Amino acid sequence: MNPAPNLFFIGPMGAGKTTVGRQIAELFRMPFLDLDHEIEVHTGATVSLVFELEGEAGFRRRESALLADLATRNGLVLATGGGAILDAENRRTLRERGFVIWLDAALEAQLARLARDRHRPLLRAPDRRARLEQLALERNPLYAEIADLRLRSAGVGNSSHVAHDLLDLLEARWQRGNVIVAA
Repeated sequence: MNPAPNLFFIGPMGAGKTTVGRQIAELFRMPFLDLDHEIEVHTGATVSLVFELEGEAGFRRRESALLADLATRNGLVLATGGGAILDAENRRTLRERGFVIWLDAALEAQLARLARDRHRPLLRAPDRRARLEQLALERNPLYAEIADLRLRSAGVGNSSHVAHDLLDLLEARWQRGNVIVAA
């Protein structure tokens, strides 16, 4: 058993982190937050607009600050954006404050799930397949570095199956812990 106060979902865009995370939160009766959505709430702007006005670096600063704040809570299920793991301090925060679930997806599943998505700034590329492959090469080693559990989501529309498979795995591997943070 790995005790941790929170459940954190990491993984590439289109893996189902928000959908599965929301279902897991409901099954465990825990609050659910999506980091990208929380950034939008706190800034009053869409992720795309933050990228447009501040660039990726500005967005990542906001992401890191909000992640550090949210991770101080206990009993939270949080879906991160695919790039939240790029910052070493974010990786440390995720490892120290939660049980980290790498929700992975095959490239074909990502492409199918993201086919109609026009809002993700990092997908604005002439060749989406090549862009997703590049992101996987950069990010997969970082996901692997901090993941307590890796679960592959197969096809489109199978989130309830993934959530139930994950529920069984979590019941065997995760124990809700109350980590006390010294002031």
